[in-house]
Amino acid sequence: MTNATATIARQAHYSVTAAASEPASPTRTQTGALKSWKDTMSSRLALMAFVVLGVSGALADDMKMPMNGKNIKWGPAPPFFPKGAEFAVLSGDPGKDGLYVVRLKMPAGYKIPAHNHPTTENVTVVSGNFHIGMGDHLDEKKGFELTSGGYGEAPAKMNHYAWVTSPTIVQVHGQGPFAITYVNPADDPSTKK
Repeated sequence: MTNATATIARQAHYSVTAAASEPASPTRTQTGALKSWKDTMSSRLALMAFVVLGVSGALADDMKMPMNGKNIKWGPAPPFFPKGAEFAVLSGDPGKDGLYVVRLKMPAGYKIPAHNHPTTENVTVVSGNFHIGMGDHLDEKKGFELTSGGYGEAPAKMNHYAWVTSPTIVQVHGQGPFAITYVNPADDPSTKK
């Protein structure tokens, strides 16, 4: 125990003499250490603020203008969706690698047969009654109803299906490219003439 005490005392003495040329009292040691800590933290905070401001400026250049729902530009859904739905791209490009956010507006009675995606699909219900089920064919007895604010997630390659019972808008986001593979190829509307 004596050796441990002597070692600690020597370490403290060496660190104090390295920090100051004159013998220091415990109060001076604490003040010097506190000043050194403050200087280090001030430098780090200044650097961090500079980096954050620089990154914020770069992100602001890429940021899309915010919009309200009434300003969303809708168009026909891509041909791999059954006819009757409308589609809007809010962010990204769902056809390319990268994050995307899209919305799908569906009339009452609209159905999407069993299908899967190569990446996870995240769905948030904006309005209406969206039903989702897991399996190889659309079965309205086995689905789960999501209402406004509801959320569902279909992992990559998991077969699922959907239908709506009222006019419904869902927001889908994920990692692109977005693709859809129907369990029964005959259900793929893009192959029908």
